[in-house]
Amino acid sequence: MGRWARFTQSFQRADLDTLQPSSTTKDGSASMNDIEKAVAATSKGELHRKLKNKHVQMIALGGSVGTGLLIGSGGALHTGGPAALLIAWGLVGTMVFCTIHSLGELCVAYPVNGAFSTYATRFVDSSWGFAVGWNYALMWLIVLPLELVAAAMCITYWNSGINPVAWVAIFYLLIVVINLLDVKGYGEAEFYLTIFKVVAIVGFIILGVVLVCGGGPNHTFVGAKYWKNPGAFANGFKGVATTFVTASYSLAGSEMVGLASAEVANPRSVLPKAVRQVFWRIFLFYFLSLTFIGLLVPSNSDQLLGSSTASASPFVIAIKNGGIKVLPSIFNAVILISVISVGNSAVYGCSRTIQSLGAQGLGPSYLAYVDRKGRPLAGLMMSAVFGLLCFLSAYKDQGQVFGWLLSVSGLATIFLWFNIGLCHVRFRMAMRLQGRSTDELVFTAVTGVAGSIYSMVLLVLVLGVQFWVALFPIGSSKPSAKNFFQNYLGSVVILVFYLGHKIWTRNWRIYVPLKDIDLDSGRRDTDMKLIRQEMEEERERNRAMPVHKRLWNYWC
Repeated sequence: MGRWARFTQSFQRADLDTLQPSSTTKDGSASMNDIEKAVAATSKGELHRKLKNKHVQMIALGGSVGTGLLIGSGGALHTGGPAALLIAWGLVGTMVFCTIHSLGELCVAYPVNGAFSTYATRFVDSSWGFAVGWNYALMWLIVLPLELVAAAMCITYWNSGINPVAWVAIFYLLIVVINLLDVKGYGEAEFYLTIFKVVAIVGFIILGVVLVCGGGPNHTFVGAKYWKNPGAFANGFKGVATTFVTASYSLAGSEMVGLASAEVANPRSVLPKAVRQVFWRIFLFYFLSLTFIGLLVPSNSDQLLGSSTASASPFVIAIKNGGIKVLPSIFNAVILISVISVGNSAVYGCSRTIQSLGAQGLGPSYLAYVDRKGRPLAGLMMSAVFGLLCFLSAYKDQGQVFGWLLSVSGLATIFLWFNIGLCHVRFRMAMRLQGRSTDELVFTAVTGVAGSIYSMVLLVLVLGVQFWVALFPIGSSKPSAKNFFQNYLGSVVILVFYLGHKIWTRNWRIYVPLKDIDLDSGRRDTDMKLIRQEMEEERERNRAMPVHKRLWNYWC
């Protein structure tokens, strides 16, 4: 068979020989209900398991580092001040740490298509799974064109004479081609793009120490002078509250490691280490880098005011203020790479979520189509079509258009994280009610059920704070309808999805009874005796290692 024939035949539907859904339920009845059908369909091995350990580690380490941190943190600094950055990212960081550990426990046990959207259907209800899944997919559908336009803006930092549409077209084709290769192509691209980001952030932290101590070309000791003037807080409590929401948005994408679980050859050994790296991502990339941003850039800097271009990145401003001339361009290139990386992740996350929704029966059946190379073609095509919105960058009011588009799913990540905590709590409750023990779990969340409850409570507080700030924005004592809907429309959208599915399906069930939750389907490892033996052997090998090596293997 020639290359062209192999290429064309690769788009044909995958042939499945294993894990086909049964025609009967556990109790022998003739048909399955909606939950059982969804569990059976998402347990099939249609997606290829080609992601390697190095791919998952890099997706976990730097997958969420993008415009939220590198550009959006500048607006947060201006709104809240340097102290607000540390308070907001510190608290939200603890919540994300708990959430990703809870997700890791579920993904190691059930590495199924769609991960968290599938868990919403399995452990809560199909209407909740529909609402959370489609809201999350919509977020990535809209993020892709936004990131493409941001990438074009990065280029204008060097050359503003070229029409941004030309750059948008180049980046659009690059991202689509990467995702059309196969999942390994996505993994390789993220591996190298993330290496650039990691090196850049670590380099900035080292440079930040030098500049704060007066070791830059200006030889000016900075210290904590910007904490005194203009001050640690910019707009009081409301400024901190606004920064809280920005911090949540910037950490979006941390959950991407969960989506990758269905395409990992051995999730039992790969995913736990990836989940533990969340600690380093939050501490090193976010907390330390933002500490130096607050020390090196004044919150009243004119360059932070209302600008959305890459030149307004607080990282670039900090380097400029230090008197270093060449490095700002280098860091702008890093921002460009990060933007492309987030666009790449948007296509991956959206296509896998849409495929899962189609397989669960929460969307048209053709959305579940997976070809012979393991590509969810319908989801990829939908992402590519929505990505064409990036050409609105040629429209004079593109900012207004994208602002309203993003408002549709602006709170998607917050609802998704809440969903992960809820699913984890109900999973543990179902295990206890059905007489099962956590001893049969290969990986358990270090924060336990308490961590999930903590993250859910904190997310409810964030939603409450967002409601207040959306209704009464900074600088206004009167309610603003336009500002409210641009910042809180996402909550209305997910409510419409949830109630719409209830009415359409006439499913008035609020949640699946704990006794009916299926705790077995979708597991790859079912021989618990063999698993416990392997785990004990691994613990014995770890005990024989020096302490420093044990710590390195656990966290890194």
